[in-house]
Amino acid sequence: MLRISAGLLACAATLAAQTTVIRLGTLVPKDSVWYELLVKMGDDWKKSSGGKIKLDIYPGGEQGDEPEMLQKIRIKKLQAVAISGAGLSSISSYVAGLQVPLLLDSYEELDYVRDKLAARLEADIAKRGFVVLNWGDAGWVHFFTKRPATRPDDIRAMKLCTLQGDATSFAIYQQVGFSPRRACLHRHLYWPANRSGGRHPGPPLFVLTNQWFNGAKYMLDIKFLQLVGATIITKEVWDRFPAPLQKQFMESGRAAGVGLRQEIRKAEAGSIP
Repeated sequence: MLRISAGLLACAATLAAQTTVIRLGTLVPKDSVWYELLVKMGDDWKKSSGGKIKLDIYPGGEQGDEPEMLQKIRIKKLQAVAISGAGLSSISSYVAGLQVPLLLDSYEELDYVRDKLAARLEADIAKRGFVVLNWGDAGWVHFFTKRPATRPDDIRAMKLCTLQGDATSFAIYQQVGFSPRRACLHRHLYWPANRSGGRHPGPPLFVLTNQWFNGAKYMLDIKFLQLVGATIITKEVWDRFPAPLQKQFMESGRAAGVGLRQEIRKAEAGSIP
C-alpha cells in the first residue's frame, strides 16, 4: 500500500504545477443520483492526484444537448461527458445494439449482453478518440403522453419527441409506424412536456426528476427499451496522465458506474406510482 501511494504521489508530481481542470458536461440534473456519483468520482480523482486534477461538472444541459456537448469536445471546450446511449451511438453505431426496442426483458439480460460486448464497444469508441470510464443505466424507456394511451397504436397517432441527434432511434420509430420529431432534450428541462405536445419516451426516474409529468401524466406500461449511458473522456487528455494515475482513475470510474446502476435500479421502482 505504501509503495502504491508513493508511486501515485510521484506521478502526481510529474504533472504540471498548476491544477489541471477537466470539464465534464452532462444532461443529468444537479443533485440527482447520477450527479452525486460523478461528484464522488471527481473527489476520488482529486485525492489520487494530490489535488492536481480537478473535475468540473456541468449538469442539467448547461453545456447544451448531447450533440452540442460532443461538438464542444471537438473544439476542446469540454474534455469529458456523461452521455446517454443515444448520444454515444453517434460516436459508435455499435452502441445502438444495446438499445434495440423490445429486445431485452430484464437488467440481468442487459448486464450479460453488455459485459459480453463491452470490450468490443470500448475498442471501437477508442478508435474515435475516447476512453470509456464507466457504463451506466438511465432506466427502462416508457412512453409518456398528455392524453391516455393504452396501446402502441395510440401513440402512433401522435407526434413523438425524440432526442436531438439520435438518428438511430429516429429511424427505428419511423420504421415501426411512429411519427417522431427531433427535439432538443435539454431544453425540455425548461420547456415542460405540455409545451412540446406532451408526448415523449423516457425513463420514469428521469421524467420524475425533471418534472416532465406535469404535462405528460400518462405512462404506457411497456418497457420499450433500456437506455444505457457512459462516462467518456478524450483520449488526448487521458494519455497525459501517468499509467498509475490512469489505473486509479479507471478504478474510480468503474466503481461509480457500478454504484450508478445499483442506485438507479433501486430508485426506478419508486419513481412509478
